[in-house]
Amino acid sequence: MDIRKVDREISVAPQITVADIPAIAAAGFKSIVCNRPDGEGNDQPSFQEIADAATQAKLEVHYLPVESGKVTDEDAKAFGELLEAAPKPVFAYCRTGTRSVTLWSLSQAGRLPLPDILAKSKAAGYDMAGVVRRIVNQGRTPTDTVDGRYDIVVVGAGSAGISVASSLLARAPQLSIAIVDPADIHYYQPGWTLVGAGVFDADETVRTLSSVLPANVHWIKAAVAAFEPDRNAVLLEGCRLIEYGRLVVCPGLKLDWHKVEGLVDTLGKNGVTSNYRFDLAPYTWELVQQLKSGTALFTQPPMPIKCAGAPQKAMYLSADHWLRTGVLKDIDVAFCNAGGVLFGVKEYVPPLMRYVHKYHAELAFNHNLVAIDGPAKKAWFDKTDADGGVERVERSFDMIHVCPPQCAPDFIRVSPLADAAGWVDVDQNTLRHKQFENIWSLGDVMNAPNAKTAAAARKQAPVVAQNILADMGRASGIAHYDGYGSCPLTVERGKIVLAEFGYGGKLLPSFPSWLIDGAKPSHLAWLLKEKILPPIYWRAMLRGREWLAKPDLVKPEVVN
Repeated sequence: MDIRKVDREISVAPQITVADIPAIAAAGFKSIVCNRPDGEGNDQPSFQEIADAATQAKLEVHYLPVESGKVTDEDAKAFGELLEAAPKPVFAYCRTGTRSVTLWSLSQAGRLPLPDILAKSKAAGYDMAGVVRRIVNQGRTPTDTVDGRYDIVVVGAGSAGISVASSLLARAPQLSIAIVDPADIHYYQPGWTLVGAGVFDADETVRTLSSVLPANVHWIKAAVAAFEPDRNAVLLEGCRLIEYGRLVVCPGLKLDWHKVEGLVDTLGKNGVTSNYRFDLAPYTWELVQQLKSGTALFTQPPMPIKCAGAPQKAMYLSADHWLRTGVLKDIDVAFCNAGGVLFGVKEYVPPLMRYVHKYHAELAFNHNLVAIDGPAKKAWFDKTDADGGVERVERSFDMIHVCPPQCAPDFIRVSPLADAAGWVDVDQNTLRHKQFENIWSLGDVMNAPNAKTAAAARKQAPVVAQNILADMGRASGIAHYDGYGSCPLTVERGKIVLAEFGYGGKLLPSFPSWLIDGAKPSHLAWLLKEKILPPIYWRAMLRGREWLAKPDLVKPEVVN
């Protein structure tokens, strides 16, 4: 018997026999629901046979037969009512379990988020892609009305989405492009590190989304519910459907604050902060100024994360302030990193280590933050040893800067576009989807092995724009992305180690070494970060002006 758990209330299975009933009762189930009509197969026991055995085993039993491939809205409603009333956990079965899971999925519409329904069904071994639109439509069969058709649809209006739309329009102004995003505000997230150090005001990093969108782009202010790549369609919440000729997917990633037990309840108070949130970065600076003695912890979760240097940037800038104000000698600084190295590109480790020593900071590698108690000022880490053993360790703090665990957004992870880890599956050179040829992805959500930074998106946007237009026959030559990413490591106020690298950790400096040597702390690099990059972001990158970002083209014959 193949029992597949959907959630704590229900499990499903293919056809059972009378002999299976004792095992079902022993497994703790309280009710059985049969969703298979009698007489569907020659070797199928009748419902009455199952019901007699179930009653003898003191199980409640229900018969809700559904014809294969014909689950009606009424069936789903009846199943939901039955599930609500029946003693739990419930055991439901049909020929393969698919009808039972379909009924459950439709019955949960409006009760559970769509990604949760799809994820639970998938974990049980069932793909509910065929009923996604019905789930989004509160479990009811929707009409097939299309709300819009565009040459190109861009999902996400962050730095990647706006930049690629602008790069496309700079090359082909006549294109019809729609950007889908429910947000009202656009943030310059690279500036939050400096907000947390008292260099920028938070207001300098925010603008209304409408003010930064390209003028000729149609903004669809809605959230994406699901993708239907086989029919070139994107399904929006509310069961609106838009169709595309080409699709660009760049909604960013999800900051999974809830993955650290107790974190959400204490953020922004009790000395717990994070530069990864707009409203918390000012609190970081407040804590840094207030702390005169005690323990300051800085955490980094497992990769991948956006701007992998940001957790240690917060440490360096905080420690620099404490050093300048004469209190560092009374503060214990520790960098608790889930990984095993300070930085992934070895050439930049020596200059960073000099600052680690300068600030007398403890490096606690293989320490992954798993829980926090703000009022008690305690944090717990899973410490992994060389043999893979895990030990739970407790650390006290007076201030803690947390970098949250990160993953692809839920609607991406459960979509047909995702790889096994949940990221959009692309060719790392062309950024084209490996399965669906009219889909591209860039920014933090795709699975190319590059650093997830705004600088990476700045280089990726022209590559995607060029390759889409080449695919449409409106440009010649294919562009390749070399994995470029940049991490301006703010090691002290006024100096930066400018890390620039591509795939495999290859160094890709933008400037000659006599001007900015990336392996050495530089005041010029600080000026670049503080004074030059913000206007480049707002006035160039988001407007399709590709300063130091024009893509190199490769000959068509060398492209696989």
